[in-house]
Amino acid sequence: MGQSSGKTPLVAVLMGGPSAEREVSLSSGRECATALRGEGYEVVELDAGPDLCEHLRDISPDVVFNALHGRWGEDGCVQGMLEWLRLPYTHSGVLASALAMDKQRSKEVFRSAGLPVVESLIVDKSAVEAAHVLAPPYVVKPNNEGSSVGIYIVQESANAPPRLDAAMPAQVMVEQYVPGRELTTTVVGGGDTDPGAVTVTDILTDGWYDYDAKYKPGGSRHVVPADLPREIFDLCLEYALRAHRALGCRGVSRTDFRWDEARGAEGLFLLEVNTQPGMTPTSLSPEQAGEIGMTFGQLCAWLVKDSSCNR
Repeated sequence: MGQSSGKTPLVAVLMGGPSAEREVSLSSGRECATALRGEGYEVVELDAGPDLCEHLRDISPDVVFNALHGRWGEDGCVQGMLEWLRLPYTHSGVLASALAMDKQRSKEVFRSAGLPVVESLIVDKSAVEAAHVLAPPYVVKPNNEGSSVGIYIVQESANAPPRLDAAMPAQVMVEQYVPGRELTTTVVGGGDTDPGAVTVTDILTDGWYDYDAKYKPGGSRHVVPADLPREIFDLCLEYALRAHRALGCRGVSRTDFRWDEARGAEGLFLLEVNTQPGMTPTSLSPEQAGEIGMTFGQLCAWLVKDSSCNR
């Protein structure tokens, strides 16, 4: 681990990168860098490009704060490089990151852990455009993107299969559509002495919780803590912590659910785990951490300290 000048730890905040979530990552990274400076850290901001490894070797930070989102930054690639450089870093490691980013493989892990997931298939894009591969309604999305990038909802009334954008990968996930409410739960650490599963947020939108609903002003409204039956609230907390541990996550993760109220507890389904959720003061995970008294700055500082504890 590198040493900074003096006693103030040097933190390199990774942001940007080449993924479809670049702009979100830039926002997260800048906010985290500002918060960490407010907590007394020396911070350098790095836009993660092809020369990232060289920059990190030159800087030799004490800790790398990974504020990247999407492919390359969230799927184990950057994590592997940081392991090779022997640099402590925030959030999950190589295997947990790779598993969580692969939606179908992570579902296999969740099933083996007894967690409720939605039926899905990995299918060639051409087959999806040729005929319905599941009975509508269903969802078509990339298997390894986040932030609701490339989401298609095929309604029950659809006579024809969807026409997918040329940018969609050759193979896509087709997933049974679950009606109902969009819920999410943040886990801060997975150990017995960590805060654990924090609370549940009910995400209210006028339609699907897509990219615009997540990131444009007024796109969604968050009810935190969610007004839910106690059983459903507690199941969200339990399932999120179990999913975090099943994947081997560390640091902060956020688990997304759909709940069909008409089916009670049997209508609660785990959709996916985000190993590097959005990190701005108004993002879901920092907002939830605030419910247990953690300011945004304290959450960022906790992640830095957690990275050191795990090396």
